[in-house]
Amino acid sequence: MNISDLLSSAYSNIVPFILLLSILVFVHEFGHFIVARLCGVKVEVFSLGFGKKIIQYKWGDTNYCLSLIPFGGYVKMYGEQGGDVVPEDQRHLSFTHKSVWRRIAIVLAGPLMNLLFAIIVFAGISYFGEETRAPKIADVQAGSAAEQAGLKAHDHIVSVGGKAVRSYEEFQNALTANQNTDLSIVVKQDNEAERTLNVKVNSIKNPNIFSTDAMIGDIAGILPYAKGSLVAVKMDSLAYRLGFRTGDEIVKIDGMKVSTWPNLTFLIDGKSHEVKLASGKDIQVSAQKDIASIDVFGFEEPELYLDQVVPDSPANKADILAKDKIVAINAEPMKNWDAVLNKIKSYDGKEALSITLLRDGVEVIKKVTPLVTSQMTAVGKEDRRFTIGIVPMVNYTNPEIVKVAETSIFAALGKGIKRSYDISAMTVISFVRMFQGEVSHKNIGGMISIGKAAKDSYAMGVQPFLITMGILSISLFILNLLPVPVLDGGHLVFYIIEVVKGSPLSIRKIELAHQVGFALLMGLMVLALFNDFTKFLFKS
Repeated sequence: MNISDLLSSAYSNIVPFILLLSILVFVHEFGHFIVARLCGVKVEVFSLGFGKKIIQYKWGDTNYCLSLIPFGGYVKMYGEQGGDVVPEDQRHLSFTHKSVWRRIAIVLAGPLMNLLFAIIVFAGISYFGEETRAPKIADVQAGSAAEQAGLKAHDHIVSVGGKAVRSYEEFQNALTANQNTDLSIVVKQDNEAERTLNVKVNSIKNPNIFSTDAMIGDIAGILPYAKGSLVAVKMDSLAYRLGFRTGDEIVKIDGMKVSTWPNLTFLIDGKSHEVKLASGKDIQVSAQKDIASIDVFGFEEPELYLDQVVPDSPANKADILAKDKIVAINAEPMKNWDAVLNKIKSYDGKEALSITLLRDGVEVIKKVTPLVTSQMTAVGKEDRRFTIGIVPMVNYTNPEIVKVAETSIFAALGKGIKRSYDISAMTVISFVRMFQGEVSHKNIGGMISIGKAAKDSYAMGVQPFLITMGILSISLFILNLLPVPVLDGGHLVFYIIEVVKGSPLSIRKIELAHQVGFALLMGLMVLALFNDFTKFLFKS
């Protein structure tokens, strides 16, 4: 690796992390600093970073520093250590000699500044325009209540209950606000007239266990994602003879971009077409007569075909191969991938599973003994279950993105407050779920996780980076309020005890509490570091 590559790697990996952390630390410490000054406390040092001072500038009573180790920062206030000897004529500048309410205000200011910063970040994003999912139906399940009500794949939702919606989030919020009711919604397809439909909104359990909403609104049959244009091809079919193969992804038909399974019906309209695959290959499809369905043409949905077989897994050792199709397990026909997963998860630990596969048009049977593996679910819970090491050949289309901007600063501020409240609530709930055992402790991340989040979001653009910064600022707000000595929350507990008791705790008790708090904090940091190493550095 040459110097240019090293500099490029350092920029992409280190600069976003230092930038994000420095801003968040500055915001936090500035909160302590400004309120301390307002309360008449002398601030001796304001430092970004720890250790040896690289740059320092004395202005007034304060020495402003940039220190060598960029993982934090601090504000040193005059007389903040209880054992410090403060002359009588200097006590009006001492932190310790201020009233308990002023000390509470100074300590609370750091976390609250992180919260205020997050509100401003989210409000700014809302005002200048937030990229979010468009209010569009991805797909509709055949025969469902949604289809019977008249909803179609790719319907754009114009309004719900007479109120215009600009994003899928607003659509979902409208459904949640109208649970167990009949609701009028206006939808339209591209280049078509608007349609007014009457739909039944059900109430279902919220799949997001971190949300404050236990139940959400739902229209039965609306699918969250549309299946993509990845195809499986039947042997000896017309599609196979034309050159299509299982695993091909169709990206264009006659120069027009296609991305979903319904788009493929264009191939059977009786006209000639030029098809481009993701691999770059072009296939000419001549005009076909009497082709009634895409199935007759030779395409089938690929979810029962295998995209990958994990090395050294039970499936690999049983000679199961990529592009094999799972036909049956223990003679029970498999209709979809959920059926496959459920059949393997319910393995009784006795006889090996008999898996019938279709390989190159010929059925073969393999005996496979599942193994118990540990996996993280989408909500962060550790799930131990039987698996055999196979990955399905499926793809889903990315949802359409729109930019939604608030025209009023006050509306943007309201949205920033709501977003900050929601993330704060989710953060607190995640701690509760962890103690309840519903979320794994393996979700706790440290500096490596923060660095990766900073790097990934920075590479995606300004808005994702700001969103990451806002979320982490709220995490700092919550974390620092935990009642752990050495954190701001621990100091607040001491001061609340002082208010109730009428006098401060003894130096000995505070020192003992700090030792316990330091041990707890170090334990948490070691756990976070261990999780980071096992997740990012020691993964196979």
